Amino acid sequence: MAKMWAGRTAGEVNKTADDFNSSISVDCRMYAQDIQGSIAHATMLGMQGIIGQDDAEKIIEGLKDILQGIDSGAIAIDPDAEDIHMFVEQVLTEKIGDVGKKLHTARSRNDQVALDTRLYLITEIDDISAKLKGLLKVIANVAEENNGVIMPGYTHLQHAQPILFSHQILAYAMMFSRDVERLADCKKRTRVSPIGSCALAGTTYNTNREYEAELLGLPEIALNSIDGVSDRDFCVEFLSAASLIMMHLSRFSEEIILWSSSEFSFIELSDDYTTGSSIMPQKKNPDMAELCRGKTGRVYGDLVGLLTTLKGLPLAYNKDMQEDKEGVFDAIDTVKMCLDVFTPMLSKMKVKKDSMYAAAQKGFMNATDLADYLVKKGMAFRDAYKLSGKIVALCIAKDCILETLPLEEYKAACELFDEDVYEAIALETCVAKRISAGGTSKESVEKQIEYIKNLI
Repeated sequence: MAKMWAGRTAGEVNKTADDFNSSISVDCRMYAQDIQGSIAHATMLGMQGIIGQDDAEKIIEGLKDILQGIDSGAIAIDPDAEDIHMFVEQVLTEKIGDVGKKLHTARSRNDQVALDTRLYLITEIDDISAKLKGLLKVIANVAEENNGVIMPGYTHLQHAQPILFSHQILAYAMMFSRDVERLADCKKRTRVSPIGSCALAGTTYNTNREYEAELLGLPEIALNSIDGVSDRDFCVEFLSAASLIMMHLSRFSEEIILWSSSEFSFIELSDDYTTGSSIMPQKKNPDMAELCRGKTGRVYGDLVGLLTTLKGLPLAYNKDMQEDKEGVFDAIDTVKMCLDVFTPMLSKMKVKKDSMYAAAQKGFMNATDLADYLVKKGMAFRDAYKLSGKIVALCIAKDCILETLPLEEYKAACELFDEDVYEAIALETCVAKRISAGGTSKESVEKQIEYIKNLI
């Protein structure tokens, strides 16, 4: 079939080359945005007198009918079409006749696809942001329900200091809150209208780009027509934000995987979000968390792929840029799918408080507090640090913990020790004393919960 762009050539392409060139299988998901943009364009053309008002209204009604037809399934998108833009225009022309051919006045597929991609991404950014806020709500609820539960805090995956479980998971809430901010910032630069840039140099028609942008809910227009058709920074920016979301999900998933193991036994995942083994009947595998961790790599790949595609392109539009959408769409789908699974998985997770507390009693995590105890009695910190280390070594030799080392052993090490040392190094005291802003005390954690709730 001859193409709608036939003229300079016959418009007939080798079948293999035609399939290679076609993007309909990818960009068909932007049909609503393509029609939205075309309705705004026809409205502007009619208002400016570039086409007759009657023709503009006829085009607009035809486009609305097409949108309704695709939505309802009455109109099937032709997989043999070159792209969604040509498909819509072709159906429109078949529906209303030659008047439909006037729609493409004062625009190009170059600025049209840039507009469609922006409009589509804006909608998806809002959807992902809403899902992130849903995850933040769950984290805040889990933190609130378990505020006061003590667990080991780690550095280098070694026992470090006792903390509240709520404090630990709220660290992820802070990460996801930044993700929401990044998406909002990305959206700001995505809400720029390229339409009217045409192929690259603008148009001789007396268009009103600001009015068309206003119809589309876009507060700005691209100020340089070459940049308008060649800019894909907003796609890269989104993929960067998406990669950070996945990195945060992956880190949280890694902790959940560790915590659900027999060695940690800090949590138990709901059967709804685990699987069994084909050979080992006792297994309860955290497959959903593992997949969130694993799918992070594909979103990273989407980002690096687009950066690599764009890095050597001269201005303005090049066919290479057709490769922008598949990676963006894949990242959108992956992030949304992971959030849809991770959020309810977290909400149904059982927190094993006793196991966490028992683990916190191991590893001498209150050794810093032991040193602080001596400092408050007048000893220099470095001397207190060294002495506390020697007492830890003594406990290891005696196979006991700081809380059970007899007072006489403490006094033998240093005369500054007294009965109050046991209260000073109790896990509850160690946590409660961390009253600095952002710390692990219950009061500090309550403020962190409140902060997250105010973002939702």
